[in-house]
Amino acid sequence: MNPFRKAALAILSVGVALLAACTSSAAMGNADEQLATGAAFTGYKLGTGDELKVTVFGEPDLSGAFVVDGQGTITMSLIGQVEIVNLTVTETSRRLEERLKDGWLRDPKVTVELIKGRPYYILGEVNKPGEYPFVSGLTVMNAIASAGDFTYRADKVRILIKSADSPNEREVELTPTTAVRPGDTIRIRERFF
Repeated sequence: MNPFRKAALAILSVGVALLAACTSSAAMGNADEQLATGAAFTGYKLGTGDELKVTVFGEPDLSGAFVVDGQGTITMSLIGQVEIVNLTVTETSRRLEERLKDGWLRDPKVTVELIKGRPYYILGEVNKPGEYPFVSGLTVMNAIASAGDFTYRADKVRILIKSADSPNEREVELTPTTAVRPGDTIRIRERFF
């Protein structure tokens, strides 16, 4: 075989190996992480302070933005207070449809979207710990940047996250796709030297 061709094939095989490494879990996030980021709100339970957009098809007077109050309810025209705390967005849509069917509308179609979630909290080894407003698509890396980045003592590999609907913290490996949910408390620990 021609020595130039042999060298070209060697370079090509190294390039293919590098390309495979770049598209693997380290660079792109593994499938579980990507799924978790995309599905961060699938099981999210609504709580006090969440802001929702409720759309009742064909009824602009009933549609609009609503904030879940301290009692875990929203108040809508015609049907009054509706308790939605600890319901998912899908469950909330169904509950509102049921209430509107009860003597008000023949076949209501309701969609509910989370506009703005509860604030999240970041504690520990960051330069500006505290409460921050939640935005859709937020990752832990973005949250750390908002809090002025890590301190020099921070553990940049593993963090602790406590969800609003759970009494316990869970340890999580920090990746670029680690999602933040409304009401989460993120704690950055001090690393062991």
